[in-house]
Amino acid sequence: MKMKNFVGQTLRWEWRAGIVELTLEHEPANEIGTVMLAELEKFVAAFDVLAPETSVCIIGSARKSVFSAGADLRELYRGAVALPEKERVEGVRHFLERIHAVLNTIDAAPFVTIAAVHGICFGGGLELALSCDIIVADKMARFAFPELRLGLIPGFGGIPRLKRDLGNAFLRDLLFTGRTVNATRAHAAGLVAQLAGEGEALHIARSGAAQIAKFDAVTRAAAKKFIKPIPHDELRREIDLFCELFTRPAVMAALKKFVEDSGPMPYLP
Repeated sequence: MKMKNFVGQTLRWEWRAGIVELTLEHEPANEIGTVMLAELEKFVAAFDVLAPETSVCIIGSARKSVFSAGADLRELYRGAVALPEKERVEGVRHFLERIHAVLNTIDAAPFVTIAAVHGICFGGGLELALSCDIIVADKMARFAFPELRLGLIPGFGGIPRLKRDLGNAFLRDLLFTGRTVNATRAHAAGLVAQLAGEGEALHIARSGAAQIAKFDAVTRAAAKKFIKPIPHDELRREIDLFCELFTRPAVMAALKKFVEDSGPMPYLP
């Protein structure tokens, strides 16, 4: 099968017996920049070929302590400062529209998608997990939307998807405080479907995938479409608001501070 297996610079996927596993593998923390976005686009472009023979997709990470720290803010800043303001916003909008197209495709995939999360799952990484149908999390996983400290909001679709799945109360707390939420609280809130022992998220996801694969594909796809509508209007408004906020000098100053931070994990709230 064409595109059954792929090994790229930032990720890889492998199809086996009706289950495709997408593994993020990009130093240092699986940041989502232009290279990973292009490879994610390759992945979703293969859905037409994969879908007829695929029951489940599992998205995980090969990095030891992180699922994904989110957007590649260093790349975002360096690309932005090199451009005049008008072109800067156009470039950001183009990137956001591309990542939204990828995550909307994952969200609407005719097979079931499972995020197997361990370690840090922040910002755009959490938004990637939210595009999946089910989140299985290692008990040591941590979740956060730290974007407000940069003067921004989540831009990869996180607000509409979290509102869809959990409602506003949990979303407001996560967004306005920027604090990390541990896996136990995320499970209690309904963000995490299954809580796994340390190092066991992928194992639990594979076990769930084997169970899901037993059921009829047409019924499964119909049920998913019924219970998981995609909030397209809100997603488009999120892009507009992100781009509006991005024009402010305070955002560029915050990104500059982030880029110049020499700490090991400057993305921590």
